[in-house]
This record gives sequence, C-alpha cells and structure tokens, in this order.
Amino acid sequence: MRDPDVLGLAPWLLLILAAEFVNGWTDAPNAIATVVATRVMRPFRAVCMAAVLNAAGAFAGTAVAATIGKGILRADAIDIQTLGAAMMAIVLWSTAAWYFGLPTSESHGLVAGLAGAGLAVAGPSVLLWEGWRKVLIGLALSSFFGFFVGMFLMGAILWGFRRWHPGSARALFGRLQLVSAALMAFSHGSNDGQKFIGVFTLALVLGGILPAFDVLPWVIVVCALTMAAGTAVGGWRIIKTMGLRLTKLEPMHGFAAETAAGLTIQGAAIFGIPLSTTHTISTAIMGVGATRRLSAVRWGVAGQLVAAWVLTFPVCGLIAYVTALLMRR
Repeated sequence: MRDPDVLGLAPWLLLILAAEFVNGWTDAPNAIATVVATRVMRPFRAVCMAAVLNAAGAFAGTAVAATIGKGILRADAIDIQTLGAAMMAIVLWSTAAWYFGLPTSESHGLVAGLAGAGLAVAGPSVLLWEGWRKVLIGLALSSFFGFFVGMFLMGAILWGFRRWHPGSARALFGRLQLVSAALMAFSHGSNDGQKFIGVFTLALVLGGILPAFDVLPWVIVVCALTMAAGTAVGGWRIIKTMGLRLTKLEPMHGFAAETAAGLTIQGAAIFGIPLSTTHTISTAIMGVGATRRLSAVRWGVAGQLVAAWVLTFPVCGLIAYVTALLMRR
C-alpha cells in the first residue's frame, strides 16, 4: 500500500468528479430526449426526473465499477496521473462534441482514455483482457442489440395495437412512456454512474487511502450526486439531435426505444458489462424509426452520430496518451 497523500490526491479526485459531471451533463439526453420529443413531459420536469433516477441507479450495484476499476488496467503499473490524463481526455472531447450537438459515449471515452494513458505510462502489458472482453461485449450490445430489440418491440406494439384508435393509443403510451423514461434514467445511472465510481475508488487505492479496491458508500454518494448535478444542467443541444432530428417520434415509438435501451443497459449492468448508453438509445431509436420505413430515419444525422462514436476511441486515446507523457515530464 502506498503512503497516503490526501492533499496531493484532492485535485485528481476533483478532476474525476468533473468528468462525472460531464457524464451527467452530456448523457442526460439519453434518458429524456424521447420523452421530451414526444411532449409527454416538459423539459424541466424530465431533467429533474432524470437527475433523481440517475443518482438512484448508481446505488444499484458495483459490478460495472469493479470492471472499470480492476479489469481495464493493471493498478500496479499506473499512478494517479494516469487517471488524470484519461479524465482530461473525456472532459475535452465530450465538451467539444456537446458544442456541436453530438451525443458522445463517455463509456468509450473513458476506456479509450484509460488505455491511451496506460500505454503511455507502462506499454501494452498494462491492459487486462478480462475487462476489455466485457468492453467488446458491451460495444456489440449497444451497437446491434439496441437496434434489433427496438425494432422487434416496435413491430410487436404496432401489431398488437393495430385496431386501436390512434388517439387512444397515444394516450396510453403517453402514460407508459413515463415508466420507460424512468427505466432509461435509472439504467443509465446503474451503468454509466458506476464507471466513474470505479475510477474514483481506483484513485483512492493509487493514492494510498484504500489498501485494496473496495467501493465505499460515501464514494457512491459523492459520484451519484455529482452526476445528478450534471444531469440537472441538461444538454439541450443533444436533446434536439436525439429526439427531433434523428426520426419523428410518437409516444409509442418513444416507449419502445426507451424500453429496449433500458432493458439492454440494465441487463449489462448486472453482469458488470460497461456499455454505451448513448449508443444503445440511439440505435434503439433508429430501430424503432425503421419499422415505418428505412427512409423514416434521417441517415445523414445517424451518420454524424456514428462518426462521433468512431472518433471517440482514437481522439480520447490520443489526448490521454499525450497528456500522460506531458505529466510524466
């Protein structure tokens, strides 16, 4: 165990919380974009609901936190500056993408930043396959599972309610969408919220505060409240992209997309699989929109989202790599 240096550790912990704040700030639209777009909830109420349930979801378990904190990098080969470099990459990239209204994945930014900083400090041997295997599984789930589950669920709804009057169906799914939006917000906290809890706990280990990786209750509270504060700020540029520009949504479409994404994210969290909530809800929206016809999805906008996703890995990895080298000098 390293000798503790509380004062020296404090700035790095604040930087981790800054990345957690950005996570809540830019990922809030994942939970509320559809419910706002369908006008089931007013934006302010939707943001408040997402903030509360994001925080509640962070208390749902620690499996994802353990994957991030113990399964991505060898703790004995890195230092606190390594984590700081990764956090800088997340803050810079996510803020730039938010400016252009593009929903990025803090999950992929986080693992890419950790990888880039770790490679700069200790080389390829710092990477742990067990955690990266779960990252790859999460990438497949968020990219494909969300799309096909959303498409299947929307198809089942259209068939099951084909004889309903459109006004009655809209009223019913308007109420049901409150539940699905709550599920999406809670599941976001249970997966994304835990990732930075894992990083924060790893920082305490590297700083000599903890003898071994063990998620403490007060860490969950601090990270959950920080994420909730970021969520409360909103992310209106991204809400416009996700809820209005990608495809036209009615309450039943919003319900199907949120339910498909929420169940996928929650299931992944149970098995400690870190996945991108941004990818999952975006692909679910695409799958739901495609049940009308393929042209119902604005594929040009979808292409911009995919480009932002693809760029996240190399950009965050490179920023973290360069930052880690500069810090060591």
